Amino acid sequence: MSETPPNTLQYRFDGPEDAPVLILGPSLGTTWHMWDRQIPELTKQWRVFRFDLPGHGGAPARPAPSVGELAARLLATLEAVGVQRFGYAGCALGGAVGIELALRHPERLASLALVAASPRFGTADEFRQRGVIVRTNGLDPIARTSPDRWFTGGFAAAQPAITEWAVQMVRTTDPGCYIAACEALAGFDVRHELGRVGVPTLVLVGSDDQVTGPAEARTLVAGIPDARLAVVPGASHLVPVEQPGAVTDLLVRHFSTAWQQPYETGQTALPAAPVHPAVAAPPQAVPVAEIAPAVPAQPLGPPDRYQSGLKVRREVLGDAHVDQELAEADEFSGDFQEFMTRYAWGEIWDRPGLDRRTRSCIALTALTAGGHLEDLALHVRAALRNGLTPHEIREVLLQAAVYCGVPAASKAFRVAQQVVREETTPAE
Repeated sequence: MSETPPNTLQYRFDGPEDAPVLILGPSLGTTWHMWDRQIPELTKQWRVFRFDLPGHGGAPARPAPSVGELAARLLATLEAVGVQRFGYAGCALGGAVGIELALRHPERLASLALVAASPRFGTADEFRQRGVIVRTNGLDPIARTSPDRWFTGGFAAAQPAITEWAVQMVRTTDPGCYIAACEALAGFDVRHELGRVGVPTLVLVGSDDQVTGPAEARTLVAGIPDARLAVVPGASHLVPVEQPGAVTDLLVRHFSTAWQQPYETGQTALPAAPVHPAVAAPPQAVPVAEIAPAVPAQPLGPPDRYQSGLKVRREVLGDAHVDQELAEADEFSGDFQEFMTRYAWGEIWDRPGLDRRTRSCIALTALTAGGHLEDLALHVRAALRNGLTPHEIREVLLQAAVYCGVPAASKAFRVAQQVVREETTPAE
């Protein structure tokens, strides 16, 4: 293990120094130890590089709020140790990082394996709700239920030590980094970009995975041009832990036969990773990309406030609410919805002068003063999403009682109390 400068990741190497590099990426709430049972076999052929997510496994608590940022930190770490080209296998959030690398940095990637992954992980609302739960209750509720999400019931019952290990992994994660990772998954959606993944890809999933199961895996295979599917029976979400032998065999087979050499781009290509004799295979021909003719520069117009406003509106109020509002709009109310999205959210909420926490405080106070209780409930939920804790919301309403009047604040407290209970009570 190494020290981690800013904007890099905690990592370790295993295996011979002259072998090609194979990176293993972890899922949310786990550490690099989730791959321990693959290491003895993989290190016979590869130099295995494992990393921890920020705040996981004792790594420095430097939150990374997007998958792109995680990929950038991984590349910075690889630059620091002199790794240019590599194979990559990632589980869940680690798989999202692999897709990001394939889309944004294809010249670095020789081959890809996506384990329990998806082009979109559930809904943004679900992950932001999980962030609210952690911010309010800490990680213990998430930790206690993690075995139910990660393992089949039979495995969890038969392997109590591994089950407890899983709970402790989550429990010892930095809450702020976990929340940031939830935000990263909330913002991840590459469904319309899968056709640009240009490396051989193995999509691997447990047959009983209830988080990102076979349906999501088939979406990846249908969208990625050179992808094949492997379904591992008797396994749930953390399939490398539950079925280590099957996963190891599939990874060895895939990376032994699907390791692409760098393609020509008209410039000097990055040097290929040294090919270990055990994995030598004939290079695969990759067509040279055609260079599109230059397009004359177009004058920049004003920013599209509607699209930026719609993005902010969804992030603050949630996809479900916004979808319902837009679906109910008709010829009579459609202009008003466009006005609200463009002006309130694109012009005001998207201004850089105040952060979203502060804007939520102002909104709560103004809605209390006006007695707009239905909108107040909506914005209490939004305030929790924007990072306010129930304690801070209480303080805002106490302050509002002084300036807006006790009757108005009393009604606001009843509304906020109900919303806070609904939003912060962990699911059983």
